[in-house]
Amino acid sequence: MTRTQADARAHVLAVDFAACDGHGLCAELLPELVGLDEWGYPVLHSPTVPAELLPHARRAVAACPVMALRLDRVPTPPPDRRPSRGTTAPRPTVSHGQPG
Repeated sequence: MTRTQADARAHVLAVDFAACDGHGLCAELLPELVGLDEWGYPVLHSPTVPAELLPHARRAVAACPVMALRLDRVPTPPPDRRPSRGTTAPRPTVSHGQPG
């Protein structure tokens, strides 16, 4: 897997429905991932953006007249590592006594 493919898998589309006016440009520019409901508002078929559609998703986000469509980068999880001995964080001290 190339870095470009890994980058593309880490993006998802999101719609701010409070800002959306239902212009429908997102569905025109990215019909593979965005459809329209009966009132003309976007419905995401899948929020995950495949590598081959990332440029189109960026164009659809840029073309939204009210900036209601956004492309979020999903943080990649850190590699699964077991902590070394003695590297755990100290536990917080909890007092069960009555205040003086």
